[in-house]
Amino acid sequence: MKILIIRFSAIGDVVLTSPILRCLKTQKKCTLHYVVKSGYSKVLEHNPHIDKLHVFNNSVKEVLSELKSENFDLVFDLQNNAKSWSIKSHLKTKTHTVDKKNWQKMLLIHFRRNVLKDHVVDRYFECIAKAGFYNDHKGLEYHIPSTVSVDYDVSKPFVVWSIGASFYKKKLSEKQILEVCNRLTCRVVLVGGPGEQELAASIVKKTVNPSLHNFCGDLSLDESAYLVQKSELVLTNDTGVMHIAAAFNKKIISFWGCTKPSIGFGPRVDPDRSITVLSNKSEFPCSKHGKHCRFQSDGCIKTISTDEIYDAIIEMGYS
Repeated sequence: MKILIIRFSAIGDVVLTSPILRCLKTQKKCTLHYVVKSGYSKVLEHNPHIDKLHVFNNSVKEVLSELKSENFDLVFDLQNNAKSWSIKSHLKTKTHTVDKKNWQKMLLIHFRRNVLKDHVVDRYFECIAKAGFYNDHKGLEYHIPSTVSVDYDVSKPFVVWSIGASFYKKKLSEKQILEVCNRLTCRVVLVGGPGEQELAASIVKKTVNPSLHNFCGDLSLDESAYLVQKSELVLTNDTGVMHIAAAFNKKIISFWGCTKPSIGFGPRVDPDRSITVLSNKSEFPCSKHGKHCRFQSDGCIKTISTDEIYDAIIEMGYS
């Protein structure tokens, strides 16, 4: 059986499909293809369950011809948008599409009524269950090549702090991060993309913590994942690194403002390994992806106190 998985983006969303790939591959020994945007293909390049990646830059038209030539037996659409529907309409094969529960999300965001009781991974499994597959409950995966390493002493305990996010309103501020780092005695490494370089450099310059190291903008995704894998604890905004940490079953402290775990994207780990620190402005999300905040222009995540963050670190056994 040849199966196509459709999920275009983003890093965390693609990581969340990893248990689906494992179960499809192991339960029926299928040949597994995956179509993804080029910016997120790195998440999947070393996944042993995938037989072939179909990567496009801007338009799905770039891969339509090669997809049609594969003669898939089954398509699982885990994206469920106009582009994925375009692919399905051209392939003309049997498909199952994830229920993204968008109206339930809108009910939660706009009317503050929560009827969502599941995680997005559960929604993915509901989709593939229609074809006889089931959840093996073995969690998320992220595969790093054995050749990957970072010039940092990972033999001693350290904490990873992922300071980035897709939108500014989802990020803790420099003041919050700096004040917490100044209270810590443990080793801390800052990870993030090029967009966090200036923020991280400022934090390192101002901190009194001599064990703070800045890797923002200097590492590949796999190298950042390597540090996450070797760490004792991960502090993170609502971002892809949070899901990579869950794939390694790390202890996670996550910070939430405009988005909330109730939408279905919280850390997929056992409850005793996760602390979610929420803005006290509201238990409900302001927006689906964190682009908008109903309370303040810089995002209500900025109202989380440094005491709350520090106390969560203490609760996890670090300081």
